[in-house]
Amino acid sequence: MLRFWCVNFMQRHQTVLNFALLVVGYILYLLIGAGIFSAIEMPYEHDLRQELKEAREEFLKINFCVSDERLEELLARALQASNYGVSVLGNDTDRNWDFVSSLFFTSTVLTTTGYGHNVPLSDEGKAFCIFYSIFGIPLTLFFLSAVVERIMILVSRRPVSYFHRRWAMSKSRLAAIHAVFLTIIATLFLLIIPAWFFMDLEKDWNYLESLYFCFISLTTIGLGDYVPGETHSKEDNPHPVFYRLIITCYLLIGVVCILVVLETCCELPQMRHLRQRFYTEQVRELDSETTNIIETEQNMDQQCDGTTDTLPAISSVSEQAANLRQHNNSPPYTPVIESDVNGKLR
Repeated sequence: MLRFWCVNFMQRHQTVLNFALLVVGYILYLLIGAGIFSAIEMPYEHDLRQELKEAREEFLKINFCVSDERLEELLARALQASNYGVSVLGNDTDRNWDFVSSLFFTSTVLTTTGYGHNVPLSDEGKAFCIFYSIFGIPLTLFFLSAVVERIMILVSRRPVSYFHRRWAMSKSRLAAIHAVFLTIIATLFLLIIPAWFFMDLEKDWNYLESLYFCFISLTTIGLGDYVPGETHSKEDNPHPVFYRLIITCYLLIGVVCILVVLETCCELPQMRHLRQRFYTEQVRELDSETTNIIETEQNMDQQCDGTTDTLPAISSVSEQAANLRQHNNSPPYTPVIESDVNGKLR
């Protein structure tokens, strides 16, 4: 009796249980990630703190005329200025707020990348940043959704429909293959190849750091620990304005392409079927059309798995007519005489 009640309860609350498992799984994923990051990064942090402490003590021993309090004030001031994008190393700050640098800043703000390497210094700039972002971020989201929708028609929906008609393959399977192919192309041209260019342009970056920057930027995480064009050597960066402009275009185009790939994956029938496991009953009723499409695609997949790749031969018209004559038991068709119709009408 208890077993029957438990089975009945699970069937009636299947979506709630699935959603609860999803929440628990996500929390576990966060905890596992925090534990791994802590285990990896804490030793490096400890070593860096010890190294800075030793360097500070050595500096005070060599420069005995400098007091510890004055050095503390200088370091605090330097770190505060660095947080605002001003460095004491080769202090060339003319590039921070010229037009191209400001364009790069607005693109990172509106796409919510936010490196944090360059921030408004004045109260007026901070107030305008709030006002600008209130209207700019929703406008950017609307703009990106419109652009992604138009690109989706060209690079995802039309190719899948075309090859579905041409190859007579299941649309759900074809869409999955197309999504994998699109992901590989985007990874190659947005991450792997640009990382080689950044490794060559940024002298202090290796390939892993360049790939890390590309991924963090295009996924709009934007930690700000690696920002291109921040070198203070004019020999290494002879055209900083043009370089910043190219990076701005790369980030905007890359974000659009990443959104296209994500939207393509989210529109897969398999993903829709997976999302429905966590819907409430009201939402599932509203999404009944999607359910019918998914079930149809699954039936097509099963039929395609049980058949060969070649299409069945279509019989000729004469063969179909002979088959109808053999199996048709209805009386032959006799035309209606016009006089009979007129007599019935009278």
